[in-house]
Amino acid sequence: MLGMLRGLWNYRNFVVTSIRNEFIARFSRSKLGGLWMIIHPLAQVAIYALILSNVLGAKLPGIDNKYAYALYLMAGMLAWNLFAEVVSRCLTLFIEQGNLMKKMSFPRITLPVIVVGTALLNNLLLFVAVIAVFTAFGQPPTLQALWLLPLTFAVIAFAVGLGLVLGVLNVFLRDIGQVVPIILQVWFWFTPIVYSVNIIPEYMKSVLQLNPMYPIVTGYHNVLVYDRMPNLDETGLISVVAVGLMIVGLFMFRRASAEMVDSL
Repeated sequence: MLGMLRGLWNYRNFVVTSIRNEFIARFSRSKLGGLWMIIHPLAQVAIYALILSNVLGAKLPGIDNKYAYALYLMAGMLAWNLFAEVVSRCLTLFIEQGNLMKKMSFPRITLPVIVVGTALLNNLLLFVAVIAVFTAFGQPPTLQALWLLPLTFAVIAFAVGLGLVLGVLNVFLRDIGQVVPIILQVWFWFTPIVYSVNIIPEYMKSVLQLNPMYPIVTGYHNVLVYDRMPNLDETGLISVVAVGLMIVGLFMFRRASAEMVDSL
């Protein structure tokens, strides 16, 4: 593990340059550039709000705002987009970078770090847009928003751990790359993002709480929408699980690096 950290530090300029180049290349021929990273999720929120707000908007207790449902959606999407982007990109990362891994000698750990850095940059742009929308809708964030820092860490740790495990397995069993996007779609609807937990029947709530993204998304809702601190018991437990999964993912990635190059 220390060797991976040393290699990452020695190649820090490579990581920073790669993140910058990837961001620039993604929008090099676009008139709006990085704004598309904001427009896409906000457009998705607008569609959900337009279709579902009349059904669910009146069932958000504790929010005295006519735009309550849109605010609730944006808070949940802020957490989910970061998670889904890291997992989805790690899933195919080693296959996409196979030629680079074969031809160049460099610390392989830089590849997932670049993914995380790019995802955090995208999430930062979305966060700024969300804060602007919240302020325009009469609900500016308070100091409770500082809780987003540990919540973001929990999202990243969980997503990296899961993404690395799936990414390594996908090198050897390509069916995983076809199944995971479907699972992510189901997982999205199994997470209280477009609906409030209070509309779920009691007998289903215990099943919903098995979802590891449930306490994280709920934490985002508590901080941004309800202006209160997250449930520390729930978020603390999932953070420990996330860190454990990340360690497992890093260990699995380190042990399988040579075999992956041969398979690629």
